[in-house]
Amino acid sequence: MELKLNKRTLEKIVLTVVGNVIFAAGNNLCIMPLHLYSGGFTGVAQLLRTFTINLTGIETIAGLGLVGIFYFLINVPMFLYAYKIMGRKFCITTLISIVMSSACLSLIPIPTTPLITDKMLASIVGGMGSGVGAGMVLRAGSSQGGQDLLGAALAKTHPTFKVGTIGIIISCCVYSVCLFMYDITTVLFSIIFAVATGLCVNKVHIQNIKMQAMIFTKEEGLVDALLHELRRGVTTWDGIGAYTNEGSHVIVTVLSKYEIPILEEIIERIDPNAFVIINENTQVLGNFEKRFTE
Repeated sequence: MELKLNKRTLEKIVLTVVGNVIFAAGNNLCIMPLHLYSGGFTGVAQLLRTFTINLTGIETIAGLGLVGIFYFLINVPMFLYAYKIMGRKFCITTLISIVMSSACLSLIPIPTTPLITDKMLASIVGGMGSGVGAGMVLRAGSSQGGQDLLGAALAKTHPTFKVGTIGIIISCCVYSVCLFMYDITTVLFSIIFAVATGLCVNKVHIQNIKMQAMIFTKEEGLVDALLHELRRGVTTWDGIGAYTNEGSHVIVTVLSKYEIPILEEIIERIDPNAFVIINENTQVLGNFEKRFTE
């Protein structure tokens, strides 16, 4: 069991590290050389970088790119606010990812000559990279902060509030400023980048995909393990196999797709011979807890 837990922890670390690198590369290598902008707080950091360069001519501080520095500074008040609401576990893992994403945005150099000169291609390729990277971080049960951190905190204090609302509002502000600074073409290509990013995040991030699991077992202890380790509610009843005429426990639960490996570990440990049916994209009406982290 300990080995499996360590393996899962290592997988989370790899996803977080690699995801942040890919996310930063999608921004720094593809769209920033063409003066295109990301949405959300990353776009705000890019705008602050542009203003700073135009006013002072300074592009780096101690060899670090300005986007990562501004991104980190923007996240400081958001982190302090979310810490009071979301709790220590969520915020500590998020803080680690914020530091990593800020470092990647600062350390990956922005080419003076664009690697991809076609703006449409750069928007799509950059958006795919940024989205895959951000999705990997979310899949690891972490967050890169910014609008996601603020949105998660507001969603907890205001149940009707949607996490994505903050991102939409900030992105609209970013692109409105871009419209005054550049032209409509720049804004449109930036929006294409944002759309490509969002689509890829949804493909990679499996945390919001609901799964129904129906488990048939003759062993005791599986219900308690699901309640305490998976922390999901279960419904159970006793059944009889028509062919064997033997009794068995029938257990039904709903969980997110990223929790399936945890379920598999529990079943393998308690009853490797259990018969399990899993249905994907289950629609749930009622109280289903959305987890920001495991």
